[in-house]
Amino acid sequence: MDITGTLKVKGEVQQVSEKFKKRDFVITDSSSSQYPQHVSFQLTQDKVNLIDQYQIGSEIKVHFNLRGREWTSPQGEVKYFNTLEAWRLEGASNSNNSSNSNSSATSNNPASEVPEPLSSSSVEDDLPF
Repeated sequence: MDITGTLKVKGEVQQVSEKFKKRDFVITDSSSSQYPQHVSFQLTQDKVNLIDQYQIGSEIKVHFNLRGREWTSPQGEVKYFNTLEAWRLEGASNSNNSSNSNSSATSNNPASEVPEPLSSSSVEDDLPF
């Protein structure tokens, strides 16, 4: 899954245990609802630094997985939690990049390298049917 929005909050890296660290961030999505949606994401382990290159106010595209888990309290009450775990971030295509960087990004896009179809008059048909 992915979503594009404006970076609103960058949290600090939290060392939860000796083997686990995480970092939260929030983007504001203004395109999918009548009202802006502030969506919280989590980066974990070796991905916690992915957000470092983006400034508050930057438009970013977040690729993420939806994670869900069940927890039973000591009193026996069952609760469910969801996490949006980000695994890839990229600058949005409409960000304030120079036209040179946009053109180089476009030329690296495999979809932009699709050749033009050949006209039927320029191709000799050698198929047997």
